[in-house]
Amino acid sequence: MDWLSLPPLTALRAFSALADTGATAAAGARLNVSHAAISQQVKQLETHLGVALVDRSGRHLVLTAEGQQLADALGLGFGAIARAVEALTGADADRPLQVSTTPGFAAQWLMPCLSAFREAHPQIDIMIDATPNVVTLEPGGIDVALRYGAGHWPGLEAELLFCSPLVAVAAPKLVAGMQITSPADLVRLPWLQETGTTESSDWLRQRGVTEARAAGLVQVPVNLLLDGLRNGQGVALTVREWVRQDIAAGRLVLLFEDPDESGYYIVTRPGVLRAPAKAFASWLKKQAKLVQTC
Repeated sequence: MDWLSLPPLTALRAFSALADTGATAAAGARLNVSHAAISQQVKQLETHLGVALVDRSGRHLVLTAEGQQLADALGLGFGAIARAVEALTGADADRPLQVSTTPGFAAQWLMPCLSAFREAHPQIDIMIDATPNVVTLEPGGIDVALRYGAGHWPGLEAELLFCSPLVAVAAPKLVAGMQITSPADLVRLPWLQETGTTESSDWLRQRGVTEARAAGLVQVPVNLLLDGLRNGQGVALTVREWVRQDIAAGRLVLLFEDPDESGYYIVTRPGVLRAPAKAFASWLKKQAKLVQTC
């Protein structure tokens, strides 16, 4: 690395604070300097780089494309530094372990076996944020996210926990006597969908099905979705792992299954993990060996 070519750290800190807060006054408060000092440091940084980082033409400061690119890099860099310092000094040791995950994963996989982790690590306090939203992983916030997908989240590290493709399923009585050969045949049936998601709508559209569902759509929490499925109240798209035993027992019929190898991943920020997060990630991987995996 050519250290002499890098801009001054004070200027990079000032710009990162500005990008994070969106205003010179707020950035100055973060760094305990005046807003004028922030403006001066950012202008010096622009001069050093030879590019405009901030668009000042409007009433509010807006980052240019180059500014956003630098802000993203600084966020990762400063975040990694902050986490390393916290790990070395133990300054963040008392903060609860914060975990973000989908409601389905929390209800069907995590909570039923979390007592094993609590018994092994009674000194670790845990906060679980069960939401269908993709939560940003920031220093001082979420430590570990359990996300469903193919493992591609730019700027983050992802390790496969277990594979489980999406499946379209229904109770036998709902589809009895029907000839179902393509996803288009499913628009004649009622649908259930987890609240806050668009998975089933996206799944149908990706398969060329644009016709409106004749029997409508009901959005419900994930635990009610599975109950509704078993009671024959609709077709639903879900993770195969959550209904694997129902399919094997004949309580649900597998209608379609995605061929890809999507699954749940342990997602973290790059850099050093806090000790509680490291212990939790290690436990997750051991626990996953008890689950049907790829």
